[in-house]
Amino acid sequence: MRIISVETFVLRLTPASADGIYLGVQADGSKLADAGYVVRPPWRSLYSARYETVLVRVEADSGQVGWGEALAPVGPSVVASAVDELLAPQLVGADPLRVRPVSSALRELMRERGHLVGHQADAIAAVDIALWDLAGRLLKVPVGTLLGGAFTDPVPVYVSGLPVPTDPERASLARSWVERGARAVKLHLGHGVAADLATYDAVAAAAPSLRIAVDAHWAYDRADAIRLGRGLDERGALFYEAPLAPEDLAGHAELQALLATPVAVGETLRNRYEFAAWLDARALSVAQPDVGRTGITEAMEIASVAAARHVPVALHHSVGLGVSVAAGLHVAAATEGLLLFEYQPATLEVASRILHTPLELSPASMPVPAGPGLGVEVDEDLVRRHAERTTKVKG
Repeated sequence: MRIISVETFVLRLTPASADGIYLGVQADGSKLADAGYVVRPPWRSLYSARYETVLVRVEADSGQVGWGEALAPVGPSVVASAVDELLAPQLVGADPLRVRPVSSALRELMRERGHLVGHQADAIAAVDIALWDLAGRLLKVPVGTLLGGAFTDPVPVYVSGLPVPTDPERASLARSWVERGARAVKLHLGHGVAADLATYDAVAAAAPSLRIAVDAHWAYDRADAIRLGRGLDERGALFYEAPLAPEDLAGHAELQALLATPVAVGETLRNRYEFAAWLDARALSVAQPDVGRTGITEAMEIASVAAARHVPVALHHSVGLGVSVAAGLHVAAATEGLLLFEYQPATLEVASRILHTPLELSPASMPVPAGPGLGVEVDEDLVRRHAERTTKVKG
């Protein structure tokens, strides 16, 4: 048995309304432009008003197909090019049941050039997910079974974001989430220490049963990160995500040493080696790998590294669509030290558009998709119609 083709699809899907934009309108209430990328102050990264992603289709000579997806919210064509030019030619002819050896070989291709990270890692993640999906379908078992079985199913989740611009609106939205069964929420902040604590307090007062985490989006310097962290300590926050610049390992370690609130980091990290360095430095107390950036193979290695240091895992998820969500749920269920999985309301409304059967959604927990492979069926006709670009490499 061998792989006979690898195909990539670059998608940029528009949400049904402005309310469906990831993280909502900008801080000043204005809408994002329909095309192109913008910086959304106080955050420094580029964002898109559309849901951009790369899907990878891997086919075996039996005719069976596996699907993967990279987390590529900006510049998905870059990730697709890495698959097309660097990975696909090495994949064609490989045994599709040798998932871990094949994934390991792909990591070696550019490792000595420093590309275990960045777009190369994202490309490998998409292919790795497709290989696991394909292997599960060939063997007629779910990916979770191949990973050794579920510790928990359904997977507990937290609602990520209250994407409205004012605290009264956030408080009202938090109440509505509680009415729908939510037990935890993460606030996307970074607007200044006083403003962030005021938002926290408004949400806590409106929905006292919610556990509340804060994502500071890497916005703070040392002094303000400490001030905000101490405020979160007083309030018993669930966790404190991304407080300092993403490369500041020592700063995060120093901050965590001063705080009781767990510091959460991981969406910028791609492999077990990066996570091990942060964990050994005690720079994080909640690990947040994103399967769309690590792949399934590496995510499980990261979970093991975290478990060996008694650190829980809360898998990150932002704008990945149905394939990425399904992969994340399989990994989350198979993770021994799982804390929570990230539930992105706006994303999940779009995520099922590429699937024949929608994902089962709940703001408290989500079941792992049943069936062979990832347990989801991609609507290939829809994907081909909407793809901005497709490339196929054949044997």
